[in-house]
Amino acid sequence: MSESEVLSVRLPPALKVKLDKIAAGLDRPRNWVVNRALEDYVAAQTWQIAQIKRGLSAARAGEFASGAEVEAAFAGFGRTRRRAG
Repeated sequence: MSESEVLSVRLPPALKVKLDKIAAGLDRPRNWVVNRALEDYVAAQTWQIAQIKRGLSAARAGEFASGAEVEAAFAGFGRTRRRAG
Protein backbone atom coordinates (compact mmCIF):
# COMPACT_ATOMS: atom_id res chain seq x y z
CA MET A 1 0.00 0.00 0.00
CA SER A 2 1.32 3.45 -0.86
CA GLU A 3 1.83 6.09 1.73
CA SER A 4 -0.77 8.80 1.97
CA GLU A 5 -1.69 11.79 4.06
CA VAL A 6 -5.11 12.72 5.36
CA LEU A 7 -6.47 16.03 4.13
CA SER A 8 -9.76 17.37 5.39
CA VAL A 9 -11.71 19.88 3.29
CA ARG A 10 -15.07 21.56 3.54
CA LEU A 11 -17.23 21.34 0.44
CA PRO A 12 -20.41 23.12 -0.47
CA PRO A 13 -23.23 20.54 -0.44
CA ALA A 14 -23.88 20.98 -4.17
CA LEU A 15 -20.25 20.22 -5.00
CA LYS A 16 -20.31 17.09 -2.85
CA VAL A 17 -23.41 15.90 -4.70
CA LYS A 18 -21.67 16.43 -8.05
CA LEU A 19 -18.57 14.65 -6.78
CA ASP A 20 -20.64 11.69 -5.61
CA LYS A 21 -22.42 11.49 -8.99
CA ILE A 22 -19.09 11.39 -10.79
CA ALA A 23 -17.80 8.69 -8.44
CA ALA A 24 -20.95 6.63 -8.94
CA GLY A 25 -20.82 7.09 -12.71
CA LEU A 26 -17.23 5.88 -12.79
CA ASP A 27 -17.89 3.13 -10.26
CA ARG A 28 -15.00 4.48 -8.20
CA PRO A 29 -14.74 5.66 -4.61
CA ARG A 30 -15.07 9.37 -3.94
CA ASN A 31 -11.48 9.40 -2.68
CA TRP A 32 -10.23 8.14 -6.06
CA VAL A 33 -12.11 10.89 -7.90
CA VAL A 34 -10.80 13.59 -5.56
CA ASN A 35 -7.22 12.34 -5.94
CA ARG A 36 -7.50 12.35 -9.75
CA ALA A 37 -9.02 15.83 -9.73
CA LEU A 38 -6.26 17.16 -7.48
CA GLU A 39 -3.55 15.51 -9.60
CA ASP A 40 -4.99 17.11 -12.74
CA TYR A 41 -5.33 20.51 -11.05
CA VAL A 42 -1.80 20.47 -9.66
CA ALA A 43 -0.36 19.42 -13.03
CA ALA A 44 -2.25 22.18 -14.87
CA GLN A 45 -1.29 24.85 -12.36
CA THR A 46 2.35 23.73 -12.32
CA TRP A 47 2.47 23.98 -16.12
CA GLN A 48 0.73 27.36 -16.16
CA ILE A 49 3.01 28.87 -13.51
CA ALA A 50 6.08 27.61 -15.40
CA GLN A 51 4.79 29.15 -18.65
CA ILE A 52 4.08 32.48 -16.95
CA LYS A 53 7.57 32.54 -15.45
CA ARG A 54 9.05 31.66 -18.84
CA GLY A 55 7.09 34.47 -20.49
CA LEU A 56 8.05 37.00 -17.83
CA SER A 57 11.69 36.01 -18.15
CA ALA A 58 11.53 36.43 -21.93
CA ALA A 59 9.83 39.81 -21.55
CA ARG A 60 12.49 40.99 -19.11
CA ALA A 61 15.09 39.98 -21.69
CA GLY A 62 13.28 42.03 -24.33
CA GLU A 63 12.13 39.00 -26.30
CA PHE A 64 8.79 40.04 -27.77
CA ALA A 65 6.90 38.75 -30.77
CA SER A 66 6.95 40.96 -33.84
CA GLY A 67 3.73 42.25 -35.34
CA ALA A 68 4.04 39.70 -38.14
CA GLU A 69 4.46 36.86 -35.63
CA VAL A 70 1.35 37.99 -33.76
CA GLU A 71 -0.64 38.20 -37.01
CA ALA A 72 0.54 34.69 -37.98
CA ALA A 73 -0.49 33.32 -34.59
CA PHE A 74 -3.98 34.80 -34.91
CA ALA A 75 -4.27 33.60 -38.51
CA GLY A 76 -3.67 30.08 -37.19
CA PHE A 77 -6.90 30.44 -35.21
CA GLY A 78 -8.82 31.59 -38.28
CA ARG A 79 -8.97 35.20 -37.16
CA THR A 80 -7.52 38.19 -38.86
CA ARG A 81 -7.02 41.63 -37.47
CA ARG A 82 -9.47 44.21 -38.69
CA ARG A 83 -7.82 47.31 -39.94
CA ALA A 84 -9.40 50.67 -39.25
CA GLY A 85 -10.47 52.80 -42.22
